[in-house]
Amino acid sequence: MAGETFRGGVEPGHFKYTTEDAVEKMAAPSKVYIPMEQHIGAPCEPVVSKGDKVKLGQKIGGSDSFVSAPIHSSVSGEVVDITEYNHPIGKKAKTIVIESDGQDEADYSGGYDSLDELSSDDIKKIVKEAGIVGMGGATFPTHVKLSPPEDKPIDTVIINGAECEPYLTSDHRMMLEQGEEIVFGLKSIMKAVNCDKGVIGIEDNKKDAIENMKELVKDENNIEVMVFETKYPQGAEKQLITVATGREVPSGGLPMDVGCVVNNVGTAIAISEAIRYNKPSYERVVTVTGPGVNEAGNFKIRVGTLASEVIENCAGMSQNTRKIVMGGPMMGLSQPSPEFPVIKGTSGLLLLTENEVQFFEEKPCISCGRCIDSCPVSLLPNMIAHFTENERLEQAEEYNALDCIECGCCTYICPTKRPLVQYIRMAKGEIMAKRRKN
Repeated sequence: MAGETFRGGVEPGHFKYTTEDAVEKMAAPSKVYIPMEQHIGAPCEPVVSKGDKVKLGQKIGGSDSFVSAPIHSSVSGEVVDITEYNHPIGKKAKTIVIESDGQDEADYSGGYDSLDELSSDDIKKIVKEAGIVGMGGATFPTHVKLSPPEDKPIDTVIINGAECEPYLTSDHRMMLEQGEEIVFGLKSIMKAVNCDKGVIGIEDNKKDAIENMKELVKDENNIEVMVFETKYPQGAEKQLITVATGREVPSGGLPMDVGCVVNNVGTAIAISEAIRYNKPSYERVVTVTGPGVNEAGNFKIRVGTLASEVIENCAGMSQNTRKIVMGGPMMGLSQPSPEFPVIKGTSGLLLLTENEVQFFEEKPCISCGRCIDSCPVSLLPNMIAHFTENERLEQAEEYNALDCIECGCCTYICPTKRPLVQYIRMAKGEIMAKRRKN
């Protein structure tokens, strides 16, 4: 039996100003900067060289590792450089720079109209070759998700249409404009993992999307649209499973441990396009929003397009813009400048002005317990942060720091403005680094 809601969470407000803005296709830039790190797992290495001519959708980066995803050119043109360039996670990364010839000569064609011609392994191979990763921002290689071990049978595939982050509306628009592709993608995933039950989960503040998706699956006996309470982080994988199935993913576990696979609506569309049109993952829908941007909206943007060009396409930013965030305000990454490329995991660009950005002095914990009440995975964020501050990482690990989903509820709710999720993120990084050494 499905649960009514999950434990904890917060209500940070919606601010979804672009809900009514249909997706517009942004023109391809004259030059793209495509990083070789766009997914969880092994980064890619270039399979092209400076001076090579490439086509739209041509593979330009690859890896022999199973947990990786190939990278494709988002324009046709010439490779003019392979260099270290700004990456939105806050470092320099190996990047292929391609100058567009404006022709968009494609390297792909064909596809399948029906899943009847394809086996489970065929679908996984297509998804892998297309370089599809989690489009909700997690960027986990999708073919890996679709390949659970034999002792982990899947009985439920969940499509995540919650889009609980404030400001972002790209998933909402895709459910209105590309619903058929989402259903085809869901069926493809179900066939890939040999599963007979599909769920499309949507928060109750997206009534038009709920109606559209229900209409599209009304004759599908094994697919259900489930409506969830609007609450952050409803779209987190483990919370979505709890609400949809009543099951709890165990500490340190994965969705497959409770018979589930979860994918974002954008990922389902990418899978549909890969199967139907043989199209690799080289573009995505991005919400460009916030009081700092002059003309907000939802745009289909080529991977490798600089954020500065995206903002310029939106009539620029206001003079009092103080912060640029890749993603939403709760889990997004602040950027030091707009000179970074859109990647496969870029769901939004959020521009905030001095009216929304406030700086607070961190004060000592007052043991109010609000961070504990809000934590959706039942952690003690105050204690983990305390251990991290005092370099007691073993105790931070004992308090299950690695289970943190980094939703930011604890930092949002803390009355003394302690950067709790940042401390926990630091602990996770150091614990994982220690494990790799051992």
